[in-house]
Amino acid sequence: MSQTKPVPAITAESETRKAYRTICSENPQIAISSKDWWLDSVCQNGEWDAAIVMKNNKPIAALPYYTERRGPLIIQRMPKLTQSFQLWLNYPSNISEHNRIDFEMEAVREIVALLPKSHVVSFNIHHSLRNLLPFYWKGFSEAVRYTYVIDDIADLDGVFSRFNSAARNKIRKAEKIVKTRFTNDVSEFYAINKKTFDRQGMKMPYSFGFIERHDQALLERNARKIFMAVDDDNQIHSALYLTWDQKSSYVHMVGEDPKLRTSGAGIKLIWDAIQYTRNELKLNCLDFEGSMIQSVESVRRSCGGQQRTFSNISNRLFAALHMARGVFRQAK
Repeated sequence: MSQTKPVPAITAESETRKAYRTICSENPQIAISSKDWWLDSVCQNGEWDAAIVMKNNKPIAALPYYTERRGPLIIQRMPKLTQSFQLWLNYPSNISEHNRIDFEMEAVREIVALLPKSHVVSFNIHHSLRNLLPFYWKGFSEAVRYTYVIDDIADLDGVFSRFNSAARNKIRKAEKIVKTRFTNDVSEFYAINKKTFDRQGMKMPYSFGFIERHDQALLERNARKIFMAVDDDNQIHSALYLTWDQKSSYVHMVGEDPKLRTSGAGIKLIWDAIQYTRNELKLNCLDFEGSMIQSVESVRRSCGGQQRTFSNISNRLFAALHMARGVFRQAK
């Protein structure tokens, strides 16, 4: 019933990877961060593959995964700039609610059995599936993660009214200071994105080469737009990198010049992205892709975002390493 797979040491395209590419091509509704070409663009330091469950020679479930080798350790984790993996299920037509749950249980149980053995495991499952009990029964831990989503954006006036008053005032202020323009120059975006990390004293989590390759994959598929808020002196106040699939747009990356943060341009670009999502993309949902960081969470909420949970799946060794890292930081 299932396709088996070895612990990954992939030097060529595996049969399951080929099969997953076919699943993606035949099911365009799969979330953008789980499409095969997306995985090609972000899995630059390791390898991706997929667990695929078959029934009557047809795929009924699939989950991509990403592995890295660090010395003797095999680590199963999320690649950079990827919030979650969608566990895709091919439900039988006209399935009842009771049989739907049974189908999910069996399919997820087989997915768990197909994942390669890894020393450290920590990955996120897309919020489209909540029934993940088979992971728990096999000894994995499940933790809640949060994103913020603006649903039903057909009524843009209604969406704007759900921004809190402070956010609406920032937008009105920014409209007097900056204009929004688009760019295809990803180096221009990367420069302003880097300033956000510099301001916080954080190392840039990805290189320009990484972003360049990722951006090229999105550009080739018409799946991204880069917004820039620029003043009359051609100073870039803020930037927003928007991606999308058939169901939603996503605030994929942002950046701000710390010297110009008070203009309100960052909030204005969020509002611009919402309008672009509705008017140009004809989509009805914008996903902020997080965040669990308190200062960022409050901004997402101020824009009328609604909480939506997704799951982190991890093993005991990951939990132990995470705890040890916390103790080490406290000791410093």
